[in-house]
Amino acid sequence: MRIKVKVKPNAKKEEIKKIEDDYYEVKVTVVPEKGKANKKVVELLSKYFKVPKSRIVLVRGETSREKIFDIQEL
Repeated sequence: MRIKVKVKPNAKKEEIKKIEDDYYEVKVTVVPEKGKANKKVVELLSKYFKVPKSRIVLVRGETSREKIFDIQEL
């Protein structure tokens, strides 16, 4: 499954909001430097979709707020 994610770093609390079937807004409390925010997004998506972090791959948007992730379901 491929999803689009809009990341909002430096948020007050962490949450995932489903906007459309394949579009999500993810708020993280960490700063977007050295991939910290990307790691946190993968962590949150892992919990949300109940899949291991190793099954979530960032396809596009490493330095952008708009990202595309591939989630390989079990």
